[in-house]
Amino acid sequence: FETSKVTTHDKPTYVVDDIIHYCVGNMPGAVAQTATLALTNATLPYILDIANKGYQQAMLDNQNLMNGLNIYQGRVAHQAVAKSLNYQHRPISF
Repeated sequence: FETSKVTTHDKPTYVVDDIIHYCVGNMPGAVAQTATLALTNATLPYILDIANKGYQQAMLDNQNLMNGLNIYQGRVAHQAVAKSLNYQHRPISF
C-alpha cells in the first residue's frame, strides 16, 4: 500500500489520513517462543518426510512439497515464480 512503511516493535503504529497503520516487519519476533512452536508444528511433518524418504520421493508423494519447490538444479521450477521474474519455466522430473 502506498502509505505503508516498515515499523518496529518499539514504535509499531503510525497514522496517515486518520488511519492507524501497523507494519511491523517481524511480527513473530514479539512472541518468539510461540512462533517457534507454531513453525515447528507446521514444518516438522515435511522435514520427517524428507528425512525418511529423501527429497525426491517425498516430493513425489506429497504435492504440497512439490508445490513449494521454486528452484531446482539452477532452473525455475515454479511457474508463477518464473512468470513474475520473466524467467523461463522449466518443469522438473525425477
